[in-house]
Amino acid sequence: MPAPTAASALPHVVILATGGTIAGSSDSNTDTTDYLPGAIGVADLIAAVPEITQVAQVSGHQVANVASSDVDQQVLLTLSRRITATLADPQVHGVVVTHGTDMLAESAFFIDLTVRSTKPVVFVGAMRPATAISADGPMNLLNAVTLAASAQSAGRGTLVALNDRIGSAYYTLKTHATSLDTFGADEQGYLGLMVAGKPHFYFEPALPTGRPSFDIAGLDRLPRVDVLYAHQDQGPELLDAAVAGGARGVVIAGSGNGTLTESLKQRVQELDARGFPVVRSSRTHNGYVTPKAEGIASGIHSPSKARWVLALALARNEPLAQIRAHFGA
Repeated sequence: MPAPTAASALPHVVILATGGTIAGSSDSNTDTTDYLPGAIGVADLIAAVPEITQVAQVSGHQVANVASSDVDQQVLLTLSRRITATLADPQVHGVVVTHGTDMLAESAFFIDLTVRSTKPVVFVGAMRPATAISADGPMNLLNAVTLAASAQSAGRGTLVALNDRIGSAYYTLKTHATSLDTFGADEQGYLGLMVAGKPHFYFEPALPTGRPSFDIAGLDRLPRVDVLYAHQDQGPELLDAAVAGGARGVVIAGSGNGTLTESLKQRVQELDARGFPVVRSSRTHNGYVTPKAEGIASGIHSPSKARWVLALALARNEPLAQIRAHFGA
């Protein structure tokens, strides 16, 4: 799709599509679970919402067209570099990324950590496929483009926009498997709300406290970081397998305040002594994991987000002290 001319009166917003439910299709318009994600291209997504042309000049590019479970580090590295290059164009006001919702929070977080620009970057998806009755994708896309075109959105980091809500990618999580109102941050709240086609922010522009920034220049892949889930009677066997299998770091979704069983705690302390990073997060997805004798406390980060912080830090061969600092420890 060609880019608008420099003389265009409306701001230029670039839509980078990666697939997901927002681009999903099914033979039945009542099917909201067994559809094919990533079946519709970016040009058709834009064409389905002609009202977009009233708020921005848009151009679309297909980065991938897959379910978000298949958005891997190669897609994210490509996407991050594409966003950075796009925002460097003085004619571009902002970027919208269409994405599947299952992994949207992790991907948006990755972009928040790796793109250095004050221009708006907005992630958007849908909980119903494009072929469903009352599909939520078209309105979500219109709102996301409106948000990316707004000067009020600058300087806030990467944003997540679904179901009229505006959230920070740094904090936002998917909280429900099927509900349309699924994205939020229980502790930190929303940044604003879309009302009658306009963004209403609750706060002046600001970045999350302590948000790290990582330079991915020259990186063609990231170190392997595994995530383990804590449970009763848990021993060190899966942790040992992850280390033996080539993981450079491990995140454990512990119970409560990142709590581990005694046998697992002992093994983590042994790995600490060897300089192998193990991050203690929480399977509760809320609250602040505090430092203890074993491992690195994840602070406010969920297990999946802690994984990206650790992987990006390891990719730069950062010492353990610096890695701890990224988590506020």
